[in-house]
Amino acid sequence: MREWPGRGARAGLAISLLLTLVACAGRPTGVLLPIADVGPAPGTSHVDMLVATTRKSSTDRGVLFSGERGNAVTYSDLSISIPPDAIRQPGSVQWPKSVPGNPATDFVALRADPIDRSRVSAWTSRSMRRGAKRHVLVFVHGFNNKFEDAVFRFAQIVHDSGAEVAPVLFTWPSRGSVLAYGYDRESTNFSRNGLETLLRDLTRDPNVGEVTVLAHSMGNWLALESLRQMAIRDKRVAPKIRNVILAAPDVDMDLARGAFHDMGKDRPRLTLMVSGDDQALAVSRLVWGDSVRLGAIDPMAEPYRSELERENIAVLNLSSVKSDDALNHGKFASGDVVALLGKRLADGPPISDGQIGIGDRLVSTAAGAASTVATGAALAVAAPVALIDPQTRETYGEHLSNVGSGIRDTVGSTADLAGAPMRAVTGGR
Repeated sequence: MREWPGRGARAGLAISLLLTLVACAGRPTGVLLPIADVGPAPGTSHVDMLVATTRKSSTDRGVLFSGERGNAVTYSDLSISIPPDAIRQPGSVQWPKSVPGNPATDFVALRADPIDRSRVSAWTSRSMRRGAKRHVLVFVHGFNNKFEDAVFRFAQIVHDSGAEVAPVLFTWPSRGSVLAYGYDRESTNFSRNGLETLLRDLTRDPNVGEVTVLAHSMGNWLALESLRQMAIRDKRVAPKIRNVILAAPDVDMDLARGAFHDMGKDRPRLTLMVSGDDQALAVSRLVWGDSVRLGAIDPMAEPYRSELERENIAVLNLSSVKSDDALNHGKFASGDVVALLGKRLADGPPISDGQIGIGDRLVSTAAGAASTVATGAALAVAAPVALIDPQTRETYGEHLSNVGSGIRDTVGSTADLAGAPMRAVTGGR
């Protein structure tokens, strides 16, 4: 049996979190304001995507959508420019250091136009001309993603995969703060009908031949719940949804079993991406009270091996894949993995370890992994970070007041997780 990390290991994870958060400060806002029409920079490429969101519109044209919840699903037509491959590593997003960004070196927006739901079919008609399979890839992002985070990450995945797909991003109301786990988690539940509506519209669209759903981290809960709802309403998942890829799912194993069951025998082909060294999911399990997370199981150990075989779920074990992500939680977007994704989307067979032969930061993970207790842990760890990270400082007071008087008990119960970085910054006070 796998031994659970002790106090020293958890303290080490907390320190790693602190260092990662500090390193990520200072990203500019308003990066989605389309740049002036100066002509394409040499060597650049672009990704055109449809974006559907349950977020509330922002008055800032460079932000487009906030982390608050909207009244309906809103659609946009975006085009993102990607710098030349010669100056970027596959799997990376190169953020502008200031606004406006430089298309020769940065990810920048070329177009950001609202469209009506009734015009989505016209968008798919234009986008499908390049792909004989008339294939749509729907991406559902994870915890702690602002609107621009999700847009740029999806553009990177589509570009690096080389897949001939029509890219559709579904982005739900995440506040993009490591302290807003509870709000984000409830926002996935809030967005279930919205994602189900999008998927149903796409599968009824005569321009669309098939749909693949790719979900990451907390977005897997939203994807599974929406597909489960569809199956319950319609007695099955729409046949055009042929593949569902679950990347590092931060989903309770028992809840996942229930969703698989409710989708029925005619459900899409499921592919599970797991990694034994995913520290984000390790912290998630810790905060959830040792609840097994689907994305962190050992697919070769029982009872999981027999279950996955019985349920006909393909597995891609990424444990041996190197990652620039300190927590090994974003391997699904790495260059090698997205290239494989693109090849499999083109070829058709499900992804699995046997066929291919390849073996958000600690606070965001702690906060992204549980409810009140996790929020308390995140607040405790973030307190010293708020002194030097402007984004954390901006949201810390609000979340502290939301937690209220119960924070003392919660912080006390998570001392093992939060104590080390707190003492490191305060000198033991």
